[in-house]
Amino acid sequence: MHKAMIHTLSAGGYSSPPNSAQAASLMRAQVSHAPLASDSLLQGQKMVEIVHNGSLYKLQATKLGKLILTK
Repeated sequence: MHKAMIHTLSAGGYSSPPNSAQAASLMRAQVSHAPLASDSLLQGQKMVEIVHNGSLYKLQATKLGKLILTK
């Protein structure tokens, strides 16, 4: 796992880096959910339509295994 160097800004400048427990807590706060597998979205199809904020998007899987999201 990649460990990020996180420094916090205080009134006098940067504080010391957080300990490992603090860094893990900060990283969990940034990633609040598990990643979704593309298979769970596509469900065997090559293209699905997604409505986001009232707009229609298309998520397509290419023959080379890439994903393309278009509006």
